[in-house]
Amino acid sequence: MALISSRVRDHAVGDPGTPGALKPPRKIPASLPGLAMAAAGVALAWAVHWLVPAVPMLTAAVVLGIAAAHTPGLRARIRGTGRAGLTLAGKRLMRIGIVLLGLKLSLHDVLGLGWATVVMVLAVVAATFGGTLWLGRKLGLRGDQPLLIATGYSICGASAIGAVSEVTGSDEEDVATSVALVTLCGTLAIAVLPLLHQPLGLDDAQFGRWVGAGVHDVGQVVATAQTAGPDALTDAVLVKLMRVAMLAPLVAAVAMSVRARRAAAATGKSTGETSGKRPALVPLFVLGFLAMVAVRSTGQVPGGVLDVAQHTQELLLAAALFGLGSAVHLPSLVRTGGRVAALGLSSWVVIAGASYVGVLLTT
Repeated sequence: MALISSRVRDHAVGDPGTPGALKPPRKIPASLPGLAMAAAGVALAWAVHWLVPAVPMLTAAVVLGIAAAHTPGLRARIRGTGRAGLTLAGKRLMRIGIVLLGLKLSLHDVLGLGWATVVMVLAVVAATFGGTLWLGRKLGLRGDQPLLIATGYSICGASAIGAVSEVTGSDEEDVATSVALVTLCGTLAIAVLPLLHQPLGLDDAQFGRWVGAGVHDVGQVVATAQTAGPDALTDAVLVKLMRVAMLAPLVAAVAMSVRARRAAAATGKSTGETSGKRPALVPLFVLGFLAMVAVRSTGQVPGGVLDVAQHTQELLLAAALFGLGSAVHLPSLVRTGGRVAALGLSSWVVIAGASYVGVLLTT
């Protein structure tokens, strides 16, 4: 009897090769719940943008991620089963989105603005990056926050922060806090800058260039510049894309700096010790970004392909930003809130002022 029971039990649970045996349930990939949450966040962000076009989808995605991370009921799932997938979205999907961002940039269009504008953009980026990094360190902000915030303000918002964090291996909370600050200031620009259009004595084209040189994210630039008409929007996007072109050399410079620091830290250690994995001099996703710029510059990419790439890039970056937003911990942010706010406001003044002077000198 015992032998019969044993055989019945073996047949029911079974060797997968035994006919009629019950197969063990497949394990759900650890990243799937979080990716599903990111997809839901993207859908909600798209709905917000559709209902209120002035709010860029990427901005909505960050805000929704922060809100979800602090909503009772959702909070435990985001920090638990959803964390792996949300982290994956914040890193891997961000890389793919940055690669596709290169298809927005044509060197012919950018150089068409003239060398004076190119020099102006370089000066604004250098002043904003250097000034923000210096002040952030003086304020004693933790970890890589000064570097990440400086990158976001000077180049292209959250996308630049994600790119630099990949080569520095920055703490997820530092990345999330930096994204939250840059997104908040960029969102405020949508409301504040159009009010200064006439008082500052700028014509429509000058206003567009000022917005392109001084606002962080591409979507925020579009939302701000379109208030002054199509001429302002065209110039704003071109100047903004010129800043985006600075992403590749900046990431390469940061990678070189990280490699140098780690090499210096390894000096004097025994041969058996290691200082960690050295970052690539030019990360693969940055090479992909440059490749897409080269492809777009040929002028041979069909308009339909560019449209599909743009929508795909926006969806991927929205998912990534929802994931980064979900990592924001407001109590931690509040503890350094005064210093973070001071850095954000100061950097905003620097980039707005430098951009304004630069536009007046070059137009």
